[in-house]
Amino acid sequence: MADHEDGSLDLIVMSRTPLELTAPPRRWRIGCRWVTADHRYPGAGAVAESRCDIDVGRALTLLAGTPALTFTGMIGAALAVTLHRGGLLLAVLVLPLSIPVLIFGVAASQAAISGELPFGTPFSILCALSLISFIIGPFAAAASLRHGLD
Repeated sequence: MADHEDGSLDLIVMSRTPLELTAPPRRWRIGCRWVTADHRYPGAGAVAESRCDIDVGRALTLLAGTPALTFTGMIGAALAVTLHRGGLLLAVLVLPLSIPVLIFGVAASQAAISGELPFGTPFSILCALSLISFIIGPFAAAASLRHGLD
């Protein structure tokens, strides 16, 4: 929102470089946000689990799931930045996209806790969701910015 208010977002959109190619620096910016804000939860979970001698699978699910939620939020933020009242739209669009991440994250952490179910399947799907959102996120954000600023 700050980039839109100061005009730097308009300069990025009007540049000759396609938005999909200027998205990787934005991807790093989103990655820095993830490192500074979201990394504390898996790190704290790993420290607590090592102190209590519990399986580290729960911290791995947080580590694998938070990038998917971060990049899904990037898509919603790109949609909402061009609207004056985009808060409700952000919640309506991002929530259905985050439900599969939450379902497979809970399934993987439950499998890590109980040990009765296989841990690898929901964890692999969770990693795949993070990878897909990492790759598709900048393209979807660029398309939504193009549509919203035109």
